[in-house]
Amino acid sequence: MKHIVVSAAMLQHEGRILATQRGYGDFKDGWEFPGGKVEAGESPAEAIVREIREELGVEIVPERLVTVVDYDYPTFHITMHCFLASLRSGEVHLLEHEAARWLKPEELDEVDWLPADVAAVEKLKEVLKEARKDQPSA
Repeated sequence: MKHIVVSAAMLQHEGRILATQRGYGDFKDGWEFPGGKVEAGESPAEAIVREIREELGVEIVPERLVTVVDYDYPTFHITMHCFLASLRSGEVHLLEHEAARWLKPEELDEVDWLPADVAAVEKLKEVLKEARKDQPSA
């Protein structure tokens, strides 16, 4: 079975997380964290910076590896490195996706995530919940 290694950005901005909708391929219309294949000689963190520049036209800072998801699709196996990231500069432009939504943490279940992204979403919810616990009360 073909094995694909990718990186995905859980791009966080103003308390929301970016979800993008695929505009092509076998999984057209499914929702995912934006990202793409890790190229030879590139780290997963380097790949996500490059991929987000290519797909969304913005510069990001990968801050934390949230999870690595291994998932078997019918025709390939994917290993997906999921990074919590922040926007460094630019405005998001959909160069490869057909739609995007900035979701509050409590809205993460409102889109139909692709199968490999479902486990990543669950892990992200845990990370965001822990981060809220660590914030001092006003």
